[in-house]
Amino acid sequence: MRRYMLGKMLLSKMAFDRTRVIWTLGLATLVLAIIPPTASAQYFGRNKVQFDDFDFEILRTDHFDIHYYPEETEAVLDAARMGERWYERFARTFQHEFERTKPIILYADHPDFQQTNTLSGFIGEGTGGVTESLKNRVIMPLAGSYWDTDHVLGHELVHAFQYNIAQSRRGGGLQGLSTLPLWLIEGMAEYLSVGRDDPLTAMWIRDAIRRDDLPTIDQMTRESRFFPYRFGQALWAYIGGMYGDDAVISIYRRALRAGFEGAIEDVLGLSTDTLSVRWKEKVGEEYLPIMEGRSAPSDQGNLLLAPSTGSGSVNIQPSISPDGHYVAFLSEKDVFSVDLYMADTRTGEIIRKLASAESDPHVEALRYIDSSGTWSPDSEQFAYVVSAGGNNQIAIAATRNGVVQRRIEFEESIGAVSNPAWSPDGRYIAFSGAVGGVTDLFLYDLETSETIQLTQDKYADLQPSWSPDGRTIAFTSDRGAATNFELLTYNSFQLAMIEVATGEVRTIPVFGNVKHINPQFGDDGESLYFISDQDGFSDVYKLSLEDGRISRVTNLATGVSGHTYLAPAMSVAPGSDLIAYTVFDELEFHVYTKKLDEELPEILVAENAEDQLGRKLPPTMPGRFSRVATYLADAETGLLPSGTWPTSAVEQYELSNESGLTLDFVGQPTIGVGTDNFGNYVGGGASAYFSDMLGDRVLGAALMAQGTFKDIGGEVFYTNLSNRWNWGV
Repeated sequence: MRRYMLGKMLLSKMAFDRTRVIWTLGLATLVLAIIPPTASAQYFGRNKVQFDDFDFEILRTDHFDIHYYPEETEAVLDAARMGERWYERFARTFQHEFERTKPIILYADHPDFQQTNTLSGFIGEGTGGVTESLKNRVIMPLAGSYWDTDHVLGHELVHAFQYNIAQSRRGGGLQGLSTLPLWLIEGMAEYLSVGRDDPLTAMWIRDAIRRDDLPTIDQMTRESRFFPYRFGQALWAYIGGMYGDDAVISIYRRALRAGFEGAIEDVLGLSTDTLSVRWKEKVGEEYLPIMEGRSAPSDQGNLLLAPSTGSGSVNIQPSISPDGHYVAFLSEKDVFSVDLYMADTRTGEIIRKLASAESDPHVEALRYIDSSGTWSPDSEQFAYVVSAGGNNQIAIAATRNGVVQRRIEFEESIGAVSNPAWSPDGRYIAFSGAVGGVTDLFLYDLETSETIQLTQDKYADLQPSWSPDGRTIAFTSDRGAATNFELLTYNSFQLAMIEVATGEVRTIPVFGNVKHINPQFGDDGESLYFISDQDGFSDVYKLSLEDGRISRVTNLATGVSGHTYLAPAMSVAPGSDLIAYTVFDELEFHVYTKKLDEELPEILVAENAEDQLGRKLPPTMPGRFSRVATYLADAETGLLPSGTWPTSAVEQYELSNESGLTLDFVGQPTIGVGTDNFGNYVGGGASAYFSDMLGDRVLGAALMAQGTFKDIGGEVFYTNLSNRWNWGV
């Protein structure tokens, strides 16, 4: 029972569209924050190290002071436009304006973000951004695509508004904010930044309602197994759809002073119990009919990896060996970390652990949220992505014993690496690499150690997969008619191919402007398997490249999915007729296999795939005006044109006021005095904590007294964390 609950807790921590944390200032954080970083910056025994020197600059916009470094300038200028557009949307929605500009600290990629000194402690692979209250900062990396960066920035800026409203004269203070449940805070941030059109969250809600396990508000508040981002977003979508989006804001404002239960009753005229019942009724009314005729996860395919087979509750990114005998996958089987395992595809028996960051002193973490690994053509080696030395690297291990035989380090400009794919001739590894916040395709030549860039533009090119003849690479990309980098609009991810010899890229239209990810060639090279949510359900399909016929491989009531909307979740064995895929079931991720030798049913392309009800959160057809849907559909309101900020708007960080030390907080002072026949006594203490905006320089001071007036003491410490070698006095 203990292991099961720990697995559930880890799932709740991991299973997010890049988990974000909202930090509130309470007694516990005050105590932890005064501890020197060398003591507190631990994550399973690992220190956070700043490997790189970042030459920060500040771009000052109307509402933000954006901290960044030159390597990411082009993407940051677009992110600044995203931020100002979000500000206009949220200022109108919350009916609230910032009293001063807010700092945003942007890193070019996740490995750079993990080195930040703004936050103490090791930053896990799953943290996609943070909004904290000490200096009202948003700290985040640029993501793998403009769409993802825009979403994460919008989510974090909701938190910035939540903080600012709480700290305002009529807000109720951070103490009121700290009492609100996570589903309310994080669910609101997801709803206001994504809306109700979210197939990933819809999958979570379908899984719950089909098992009659949709939580009540009380359960969401008390039980960690109900992931607050997904279930909170769905509840807010219901409230917004039934009572109007203004009710969402009114509940938040009142909850800061009256608590969330009283706020819901005041605004909606309902108790939380009644609201829970009505929400469940609406979800069942709309979702149960569209799940009819679809298979439960256990009724389709062979269950290979799950707690019942001896694996963990989170089993993701399966990769089948070319001979079809083995599958490599990532799992939290050992509870406290996500490790790489190899299992038998016939029995599900775990043969060995291939890699673990806990046992490798040269590795900080395995990249597990959005990246799978790849087998060598002879199945003797397996390549996967790790975080090490401030960047992502590709490690190549022998599958017979898990011993790392080679580590591939890339030039410093390639900070983030994902989804390596070994070429059929064994010479190259294709991968997606992020440079300055933009993701392109690259090749690494294993013979010459040369890195070759295949694409170079603002489009996000992800998840490369080789054709059997090695001439073509299929991948997924936001290339499409809806992508406009001036308007900052983005096409859903489409299938694309690139000719390796010429660099010619072409997109492959299939279902329209909906998700098409994780392409995998069939053994004959004339078919392409992929994952799409064309009807609102994320399933595996087969596309004939010869005549364009589309066949359905899975037809699930939940979906084929990893943690995130774009995470790879399927693998086809190049030399066999076997497919492995991850299925979401009972709040867990299980791996199934299926033979591809049977006749697959053909399907017709649905009209208006982006309007299918299965991708929307109930009520799927709201009867109220939706402020959120209106601003999400309007790309131009609040959007500033390219070239808005001249070079005079940029300031060197070291010459700015932000580089100086400012007060973060004062510890709760205490004092007591007394007198008796033996003399006078005093007791108590006070503390204060100062730092610069980037957290590179920290000053702490404390005064303590206990006993007589002579027993008064204090301490002052200063640490400089701006370089790899830290020092302090």
